[in-house]
Amino acid sequence: MIITRSPLRISLGGGGTDLASYYQKHEGFLIAAAIDKYLYVNIHRRFIDGFLLKYSHLEEAQTIDEIKHPIIREAIKFVGIQDRNLEITSTADIPAGTGLGSSGSFTTALLKALHAHKKNIVHPEELAEQACIIEIDKVGEPIGKQDQYIAAYGGITCFKFQKDGKVEAWPLKISSETLYNMEDNLLLFFTGYSRNASSILKEQDDKSKQKNQSMIENLHFIKDLGYRSKEALEAGDLHKFAALMNEHWEHKKKRSGAMSNSHIDELYRLALANGALGGKLIGAGGGGFLMFYTEDKTKLRHAMINSGLQEVRFRFDFEGTKTVIQS
Repeated sequence: MIITRSPLRISLGGGGTDLASYYQKHEGFLIAAAIDKYLYVNIHRRFIDGFLLKYSHLEEAQTIDEIKHPIIREAIKFVGIQDRNLEITSTADIPAGTGLGSSGSFTTALLKALHAHKKNIVHPEELAEQACIIEIDKVGEPIGKQDQYIAAYGGITCFKFQKDGKVEAWPLKISSETLYNMEDNLLLFFTGYSRNASSILKEQDDKSKQKNQSMIENLHFIKDLGYRSKEALEAGDLHKFAALMNEHWEHKKKRSGAMSNSHIDELYRLALANGALGGKLIGAGGGGFLMFYTEDKTKLRHAMINSGLQEVRFRFDFEGTKTVIQS
């Protein structure tokens, strides 16, 4: 039996500049943080032939080509698995479609498990790039590279997406005091509904490919905010970071009409009126989790919970995608 786990993530600045339609012409930059909410993949041999797959659906297939789940099918092909008697199960701490990068976490955890099955050692950079190849090139999702890379590396990490497709990764140079304060004062609240990020990201991707000037300028600004967020965090200025989160959210909403809605806007205003210094919707938009920075946690929690939101408390993860059990 093999069990792997991969962390989910929150974006801290620059999100959206990791799509090829942008970084291939302008380079991208963002900061992301892995959190201690995980997606798990379990692989073990069956006593009978055929694949048994358990994810949000239950699926049986006799051959690889019959597998309906595109990521599982393409990952098995990519790694070169010859066995035809595997059971693959995935479970998660947080539902998919909530803006925390679950698809990238699933793909990295699955690849890590398949490589472990073949006794392969795989570096985080290699694991992340393989996950990108499967999701973007093989499956054709209009997504960026952030989720796969932060899931593979873990930590609070800076990523530069170069024009040739290569990705530079390095840990944010943040003091222990700033890290602990940020961890204590960042609060996550589930809005109560999920969404499909692909449609929102496709709109951004299409406009970038069409050289839509408004979209390009918006992403330039978001990238600059990523660098400014990096400077604020490394300087220990969490108030400035909170203000930049707010600025980021206001510009992010301009990228798509589906990014927010009246209910999310109302919740955001309520949070700012109850102790939040800044915040944003995590992920592509349209639903999922609202994240706020506050130094009055009790007041903000009370207001958000009374509005029907559910808080998910978290810590940062510094291990990335890993094998938990291999026997």
